[in-house]
Amino acid sequence: MSDFLLTQIINYGAPVLGMIVFIGALGAPFPGTLIVVAAGAFARQGLLAWHTTGLIALVSVVLGDNLSYGMGHFAREAVLRRFQGSQNWAKAESTFARWGGMAVFWTRFLITGIAVPVNLIAGTSGFGIRRFFLYDLAGEAIWIFGYGGLGYLFGMQWEVVSELLGSVSGLALGLVLLGLGVWLGVRQWRIVEARKANVPEA
Repeated sequence: MSDFLLTQIINYGAPVLGMIVFIGALGAPFPGTLIVVAAGAFARQGLLAWHTTGLIALVSVVLGDNLSYGMGHFAREAVLRRFQGSQNWAKAESTFARWGGMAVFWTRFLITGIAVPVNLIAGTSGFGIRRFFLYDLAGEAIWIFGYGGLGYLFGMQWEVVSELLGSVSGLALGLVLLGLGVWLGVRQWRIVEARKANVPEA
């Protein structure tokens, strides 16, 4: 799949790259980081016009992100009916309102494996579209121009760079999931202890 997509980018240029990152932002399992790094290397070789390619890719991926945000937004009413009156949902919305911007930003280029779920949650939780757009644009600019720039800088070694970035992203996701698991465990333990403290002795 990767070789086929890269061949199409070489043959047809930036529009194909834009289409790939757009569809990837909607959840298609494309190797996005590898493709962006490779595009930078192709620009170094003169196969792509770097500035035009970067701009098209950035606009495309931001459009894809905002479309998936919109999917979550239009599902909001159904979610609210399902969880109407739920304290857990209210807490989840409050938490995302406070930390959602950072979640959007970091999942654009570092913890990319959960980028699409974050888009959907942002839309469903009522996270403001303007805030989402700004954090999304900043994060995706780092992904496109930063990772693509590394491909441009290292040229023929772009595959090694891509593998390294993929490993860093996987490690970051693992640490996030570990931290979440620890936080949930501690939270559950505190709830159990609080209940025990409130139970009168026989």
